Amino acid sequence: MSYAGRFLSLFAFIVLFLSAAAFASESDHKYEVDDPVTFWVNKVGPYNNPQETYNYYSLPFCRPAGDPAHKWGGLGEVLGGNELIDSRVSIKFRKNVDKSLICQLPLTAEKVKQFKDAIENSYWLEFFMGFVGELHPDKNSDNNKHVLYTHKSITVKYNNDQIIHVNLSQEAPKPLEDGTTLDMTYSVKWVPTNITFGRRFDVYLDYPFFEHQIHWFSIFNSFMMVIFLTGLVSMILMRTLRNDYAKYAREDDDLETLERDVSEESGWKLVHGDVFRPPWNLVVLSAVVGTGAQLALLVLLVILLAIVGTLYVGRGAIVTTFIVCYALTSFISGYVSGGMYSRHGGKSWIKSMILTASLFPFMCFGIGFILNTIAIFYGSLAAIPFGTMVVVFVIWAFISFPLALLGTVVGRNWSGAPNNPCRVKTIPRPIPEKKWYLTPSVVSMMGGLLPFGSIFIEMYFVFTSFWNYKVYYVYGFMLLVFLILIIVTVCVTIVGTYFLLNAENYHWQWTSFFSAASTAVYVYFYSIYYYYVKTKMFGFFQTSFYFGYTLMFCLGLGILCGAVGYLGSNLFVRRIYRNIKCD
Repeated sequence: MSYAGRFLSLFAFIVLFLSAAAFASESDHKYEVDDPVTFWVNKVGPYNNPQETYNYYSLPFCRPAGDPAHKWGGLGEVLGGNELIDSRVSIKFRKNVDKSLICQLPLTAEKVKQFKDAIENSYWLEFFMGFVGELHPDKNSDNNKHVLYTHKSITVKYNNDQIIHVNLSQEAPKPLEDGTTLDMTYSVKWVPTNITFGRRFDVYLDYPFFEHQIHWFSIFNSFMMVIFLTGLVSMILMRTLRNDYAKYAREDDDLETLERDVSEESGWKLVHGDVFRPPWNLVVLSAVVGTGAQLALLVLLVILLAIVGTLYVGRGAIVTTFIVCYALTSFISGYVSGGMYSRHGGKSWIKSMILTASLFPFMCFGIGFILNTIAIFYGSLAAIPFGTMVVVFVIWAFISFPLALLGTVVGRNWSGAPNNPCRVKTIPRPIPEKKWYLTPSVVSMMGGLLPFGSIFIEMYFVFTSFWNYKVYYVYGFMLLVFLILIIVTVCVTIVGTYFLLNAENYHWQWTSFFSAASTAVYVYFYSIYYYYVKTKMFGFFQTSFYFGYTLMFCLGLGILCGAVGYLGSNLFVRRIYRNIKCD
């Protein structure tokens, strides 16, 4: 085997592709000797640009005669840009094939140019996967010579009647020259193995990468941050609040203190008549808090399902699960949003309900529409088919939207009654000027630093999985990091809210939301660093998809963290004002 062939065997991530994708017969994943095995081809694209993929036959490979069978998987697989096509290469279960001809490929100037462009951009092909060709030094000149791999050596490991693993090596490089004809060949070798069908996917899991000491250390470090931060919040705030309660109790009983000039007083108690004043743009705040509460439950649910069901085994299973679970959890967003909107005296509940049900889906749709337009222009498989868009819309219109409506109605009736501990005064209290670090904008931007610090190592592993062909399987780590993120976000936001109220600024609602949501801003900044330092992506197509998908992710993360921060601060504010004597 040539060096290139040995190198390519490392990338033989297979789909054989075997009837029902990977894996065996359509119904029971089992074969009899001599049963036909379908060899599916999928897509090609630049190796450094994971999202820039095209139909396998966009390159002038040997095309099967007639109209070959196409296979589309579930919703998530289609959204991932997969389109399996029957190559009609003859393979039978446990029957070795010596070097056999697939077809004779006559080269024209146009075909040579297509192959050369693909080789120069390191195109890989997915069945899953190998490289189209490579550049070899030319002994007769200083330039490199383009060669095309003409032989596919397929090694299939099986256990009794089930296919376990497929390894593809590309061999026999031939120079690309106009006017020549290349023999495209393949061979198949069947090898028994003791690996069970349930463990067939383990070969693709990068244990040294994901279970490296750095990963464990980051989890331990974040956990220690949680202990320190929760202890700090408990000690400082409880001690400070206890002193404040004692001080205000003395003032209420001391006539001389009551006669003091009010201008000399300060503290969070002074804004008790304004702290429960409805926030500006209540409709939007209710919508984002409701959506964020839904996303928090959704992420927790998907992570648990991924742990229990090993969803990483199926292509697109995570995306499909996310979409279905999003629709089914829409009741939560309506319930939280509707209850919050009614408690603050909102009257346009239908407007609030529609905004809650459509806010996040339509933001994703707007970004997806732009990316889809780019993909269509480039002729990429990343373009979402019209039928798939219809399916997603139907799921939203007939499952997500009605559940959000039901949640809003239930939320208004069950938890929509005003229950503020302090009466809101008619005239708003003027907010005194304070030092710059106590302004809402600074509190908001500083609030996301610690939550980002607790997750940024995990962000590296997530980004590497999505953009560098690694299978993310450590969802136990993700669950711990998610819980740590929630706890740190709540603690940091409560501290920021206390400082803001102590500065006699009662506009805490939006400040607490943005303070927690700013975590997503730092994640996006990190993604820019990751793009330029950790990847070799290039071109307008991949750049658009990278930053478009990252923006979609960060918007969801920001809404999620913001809602968690607001809800935590809301509980804190209600708790501290419940224990004081209000006029």
